Amino acid sequence: MRVVAGKWGGRTIRAPRGTSVRPTTDRVREAVFSILGDDVKGCVVLDLFAGTGAMAIESLSRGAAGAVLVESTTAALNALRANLAALAAKDAVCLPLDYREAVRRLSAKGRTFDLVFLDPPYGKGLVGQSAELLSRSGILAPGAVVVAERASRDPGETLPAEWSERADRRYGDTRITLYDIPGPRGHAPPDGKKKQEKR
Repeated sequence: MRVVAGKWGGRTIRAPRGTSVRPTTDRVREAVFSILGDDVKGCVVLDLFAGTGAMAIESLSRGAAGAVLVESTTAALNALRANLAALAAKDAVCLPLDYREAVRRLSAKGRTFDLVFLDPPYGKGLVGQSAELLSRSGILAPGAVVVAERASRDPGETLPAEWSERADRRYGDTRITLYDIPGPRGHAPPDGKKKQEKR
């Protein structure tokens, strides 16, 4: 795999061997970021099931201000850390935690995010579970965008009623859905401190 575009465009993203990690393909990433457009620039990203870190890395390459990547499995975590180190991704923070504990800690710290990627293991209902957790946590900034990835064959899941579906696409076995969170867009910078409004 490679970074599709931006400052790291063409750089390699490594994935562990075997089937334990299912990285988002270059084609699907390109499609997602085509839909997102300029929403990526200056945003703060949360990659809640980061795997190799491909989605957050693509975001940083295209101008995101910072990213938190959550991953708990050893093989994926090793690949993720190697990818961030190879790119010298200084604006990325890796949390080696279960997604529920990560959300709890980020909420306790008052962190908020503009762009969230949900790409959990297929077929386990984790998109709906993690979406509900996010909606209660207070870490979604007003005007945030959530990108959910699941198998095309997976049954539908109930997501928070206040989330507005922006786009729903299928690419082979992969289904990508983008949701807009109510409110004007705004975010805290990577250090978690709110920017002061210009007067």
